[in-house]
Amino acid sequence: MASAAPSALTRKSFKKSASVRRWRPRIFFAIQPKTARKSIAAALSNEDREFAETRWSDALSVGGSSGSWGGSRVGNRLVDSRTEEIPVAPEIAFGPIRRIGGTNGWYYANWLWHVRGLIDLLVGGVGLRRGRRDPETVRPGDVIDWWRVEDFEEPKRLRLLAEMKVPGRAWLEFEVQGHPRGSIIRQTAIFDPHGLWGQLYWYLIYPLHALVFKGMIRGVARAAQRAEGGDLSKVAHRSP
Repeated sequence: MASAAPSALTRKSFKKSASVRRWRPRIFFAIQPKTARKSIAAALSNEDREFAETRWSDALSVGGSSGSWGGSRVGNRLVDSRTEEIPVAPEIAFGPIRRIGGTNGWYYANWLWHVRGLIDLLVGGVGLRRGRRDPETVRPGDVIDWWRVEDFEEPKRLRLLAEMKVPGRAWLEFEVQGHPRGSIIRQTAIFDPHGLWGQLYWYLIYPLHALVFKGMIRGVARAAQRAEGGDLSKVAHRSP
């Protein structure tokens, strides 16, 4: 550890407890001591807030997917991010994202989603049985199958928090950016693993996840182009 204090002094201070146990020092210092539990909780809360505010379209290259097999590591979290560029306005590109899940499905390999939902039910999770409140509208706090809507900003962003049984915490996020030739859709899966088992879970099933993630964003792009016919002249282009 680097310090401007003399080394002899720092060596002595590191050997002594710095815990504040009496009330008198609190008169002279504005800092209120916290327990280790509260300090760790505050650090995790700050990390969650920073990730929630992250725009992956800015944090990662707009040029394409995550850099290597297994995705990218951002801090302790594992990230798989993919993009598709389509010739439709953001309002149209965001439509399939707004309607995702429930009876509309997930745009690729819906049978795999149902198998995963069944497995989740067998281990005590919520599965896919909850569906969604409304097939067209979304608001923060809504349930979409085994996800909960954490953030929704039309036609720019949808972030979902997983409530299924996994060894960690997981999010699925969609962003849409205006582009001179239409829109760029970014789909980002984020996983915060719990220990070694969480790490193994991510990497062992990554080949299946990669297949599903790739198919899902392409399915979203195809659905948007079918809705618009790929003709930008029918809608007013609006940049985010």
